[in-house]
Amino acid sequence: MKLSIITVCFNSEQTIERTLQSVVRQRGAAVEHIVVDGASTDGTMDILEAYRRHLAQVISEPDHGIYDAMNKGVRAASGDVIGFLNSDDVYADADVLAKVGETMERHHLEALFGDVAFYRPERPERMVRRYSSARFRPDRIAWGWMPAHPALFVRREVFQNVGPFKPDYRIAGDFEFVARVFRRPDLRYRYLPEVLVKMRVGGVSTGGWRNTMLLNREVLRACKENGIPTNMLKILSKYPAKFLEYFRK
Repeated sequence: MKLSIITVCFNSEQTIERTLQSVVRQRGAAVEHIVVDGASTDGTMDILEAYRRHLAQVISEPDHGIYDAMNKGVRAASGDVIGFLNSDDVYADADVLAKVGETMERHHLEALFGDVAFYRPERPERMVRRYSSARFRPDRIAWGWMPAHPALFVRREVFQNVGPFKPDYRIAGDFEFVARVFRRPDLRYRYLPEVLVKMRVGGVSTGGWRNTMLLNREVLRACKENGIPTNMLKILSKYPAKFLEYFRK
């Protein structure tokens, strides 16, 4: 089984080398790493060039947002399974992708997801929050719950069946994609109760109250577009549980 890992980046010279090293270190798995760069103007391309022999493909051109870039990566992917690793995230250990591939193959899964550990750049060894995907079930999409996207792996055929990310979403395009995928009652999926990805605090979806407001409006829109009855109060009700994640590490 081959896994296609897609990294989308733009002006990421401060963080992307750790991400690239994280994929290079993976052992026991057949991996193609595809990087989609939004025409960076800093030293990102120099770093990518230094890792060129480890990369299956580098696409560098202007895009129409993160989900447009992610779709480019999906179109370029040839693996059986597709996952996304942000340009400032790393895999939790060197065996993550081997474990994902083996579990999906053994259980004939179409989707697999695990947990994400958040850390601050100045203290990468200290987890400040664990995003547990254990709470996710398809019937909780109406409450705004989804698996941690960097720790979600999906068969390429699923993309072919449900279609790409919607590029007109700014923050919640991954949530909308999850809503489409997991509304299928016979989807074969499994939760792996482990931290698969370490993620820096301060990404687009965690970047302040304005982004939070936009995220929740887009989550509401995604539910409506996929015929999932909900309302804003329902969606906001998940935040007390999310707050407790800072104390349950």
